[in-house]
Amino acid sequence: MADRTQTQEMTTVGLNLIQQALTIYDRDLKLAVCNMRFQEMFDLPDHLANPGAEFEDTIRFLAKRGDYGDVGDIEHFVTTRVDMARAFEPHYMERTRANGRTISVEGSPLPQGGWVTVYTDITRTRRQEALLRGRSEELSDQLLGYSEELSATNRQLESTITALEEAKRQLTASEARTRLTTEMVPAHIAHIGADRRYTYSNRRLSSVIPGSKSEIIGVRIEDALGPQAYAAIDRQLEEAFAGVPSVFEFSHEVSSRRIRVAFTPDDNQGGVFILSMDITEEAQTRAALQQTRRREIAAQLTSGLAHDFSNLLTIILGMQSKLQRMDLPESAAELISATLSAARRGGGLLNRIADMTGRRDHNPVSTDLQNFLNELETLLLSALPKDVRLNISNTTDEATYQLDAGMLQDSLLNLVLNARDSCDGTGKIDLTVDTIQDTWIEFNITDTGPGFTEHALSHALEPFFTTKGGEGSGLGLTMVYDMTKLAGGRMLLSNTENGGRVSLRLPLRRVDSLESPGMILLVEDSPDLRDTIRGILREAGHSVVEAASAAEALALLQELPEISALLSDISLEGDKTGIDLLNTLPENHCPTFLMTSLPPDDPLFCAARECAPVLRKPFTAHELYAFLSTGGTP
Repeated sequence: MADRTQTQEMTTVGLNLIQQALTIYDRDLKLAVCNMRFQEMFDLPDHLANPGAEFEDTIRFLAKRGDYGDVGDIEHFVTTRVDMARAFEPHYMERTRANGRTISVEGSPLPQGGWVTVYTDITRTRRQEALLRGRSEELSDQLLGYSEELSATNRQLESTITALEEAKRQLTASEARTRLTTEMVPAHIAHIGADRRYTYSNRRLSSVIPGSKSEIIGVRIEDALGPQAYAAIDRQLEEAFAGVPSVFEFSHEVSSRRIRVAFTPDDNQGGVFILSMDITEEAQTRAALQQTRRREIAAQLTSGLAHDFSNLLTIILGMQSKLQRMDLPESAAELISATLSAARRGGGLLNRIADMTGRRDHNPVSTDLQNFLNELETLLLSALPKDVRLNISNTTDEATYQLDAGMLQDSLLNLVLNARDSCDGTGKIDLTVDTIQDTWIEFNITDTGPGFTEHALSHALEPFFTTKGGEGSGLGLTMVYDMTKLAGGRMLLSNTENGGRVSLRLPLRRVDSLESPGMILLVEDSPDLRDTIRGILREAGHSVVEAASAAEALALLQELPEISALLSDISLEGDKTGIDLLNTLPENHCPTFLMTSLPPDDPLFCAARECAPVLRKPFTAHELYAFLSTGGTP
C-alpha cells in the first residue's frame, strides 16, 4: 500500500513538472487525469479540473468564454464536439484562443477507451518564426543561431522555474503537515543551535513547563526556561553538545510538575534536538506502585520476625506474671513491673509495625472537603489542651475531591498531635488547604513550637527516629509518609519563622458535578438497614422502592421502567446474591451498585468488583451520596 501511494505521488509530481497541459478522458467522457498546467492554461475552475468532470461541461465553459470564437448556437456546438469525441480519431491541430495565445492540440485514443490529449503553448515559437520569416533577408546565419540558442535557453529556464515551483509547493505542503503533527503531539519538540538559541519549536513549552515562554525562536534556552528549570537540565545539555544523548527527569518546583527530557545531539549542525513531556500523573502513579511494593517486601521481611518476637514477648509476660505471684523482695517487684511495661510496649510496637507493613489499599472516593475538615476539627479539639488554639482554613476552589478520607484523616490527626506536643501546652496550630498549579491539593500544618532541628529535618521520616525520648516510637511520621506515598503524593518538612511546618501534597483529582435525583431500587435483606439507607437516599432527593431478594428486585425492574439505578447488598434473602441479580439483568439495564460489609479479600467481594462499583459498610450519608453521584468511580 505504501509503494502504491508513493508511486501515485511521484506520478502526480512528474505530470505537474512537464511544460505541456495533459488530460486523459475515459470512455464515458469523464476526466480521469489532468496536470496543474491544464487548469492554468485554460484558467478553469476547480470543479472542471477534478477527476470525474464532464467533457461537455468543459467545452461549454470554454465556448461561453469565447475560446473557440463565434460558434453561434453554443449547445449545438457542444453537442457536435461531444459526438466527435465519441468517435475519437488521432489528430493534431493548432488554434488561436480568445486571449490571443496559440496552442497546439495533439490527441491519441487509448486501447481501453477514452483518449489522451497534450496541449502546448506555441505562441512564442510562432511569433519568432513569423519574425524570422519577415526579416530573414536581414538576418545572418550567426544571428539565427543565436536566436535559436536563446529560444532553447528560455525553454530550459521555464522548465527549471516550473520544477522549482513544484518543489516549493511540495516542500510547503510537507512542512505544513510536519508542523501540524508536532503541534498535535502532547510534548515540547524543539531544536537549539550551537549558540544555545532555539531554531525550531512547537508551541507546547508553556503547557509542559508552566511559566515558560511560548514564542521562543531565536531565544536562548536559559531565558526561555527560567533559572530553576535550566539549572536542572544544564549538565545533561552540556553533555549533549559534547555528543552524548540522554533521557532524564526533573521536578519543576515552580509548577510542581515532573518533567521527562530527551536530548539528542545534532551531528550535522552542532545543535541539540529536545523532547520534553509532562509526566506528573505517571510519576504519581509510579510512586504509589513503588510504595505498595515496598510495603509488600517489608511485610514479607517482618511477618516472620514479628511472629517469633510476639511469641517471645508472650513467654516473657507469662514468666513475669508468675514472678509477681511469688514471695520476692520489694526491689524485685519493681523490676518485674518495669519488665512487664517494657514487654507490653514492645507488643504495641509490633502492632504498629504490622499496621505499617500490612496490606492497605489506597481507595479515593468523592469527598466533600469542607465536611471532612469539619469532622476532623471536632476530633482534634477534643485532643488539644485549652491553651493550644486550632485554626483550619480551606482556600480551594472546589467543594468535592477524590480523596482517601480515612487515610488522610489518620495522617492529619497524627501531624496535629505531633504539633500539639511541639507546642508544649500553649501555642497555635494552623491547618491550611489549597491547590497548587492544578496538580496537587496541599495540606499544611504549622505550629508555634521550636521547629525542626537540622538533624530532625534530615532523619525525621526514617523509621524509629524520635525526639520524644522513651515516650515516642519513631513510627508516626513514617506512617504518614507511607500513606502519602501510597497515594502518589509528597511529604515535605520545613521551618517557618515561628515554628515547624509539615506539608502533604496529594494528586489533585476533581469530581464532576452531581447528577439529578431519580428512582432507586434498594435491595437489602435487613429491614433496619433498609430503613436507614432509604432515609439517606430520600434526603438526597431520590425516590426509593425496596426489595429483600433478587426475585423481588427483578419483578420490580420489569414493572417500573422508570427506575434509574439499582443499589443492592451482596448478601440477600434466598439462594441468590446481589452478584447473581446483576448477572441476570437484561441488556441496557440501569446503572448498578453493590454494597457489603465483607472484607476486601473475600472471594465474593472480589467477584463483586468485576460486576459493579462496591461500597464498603459502614458508610456515612455523604459517602453513599457521593458514591452514587459519581458512578462509584474512585
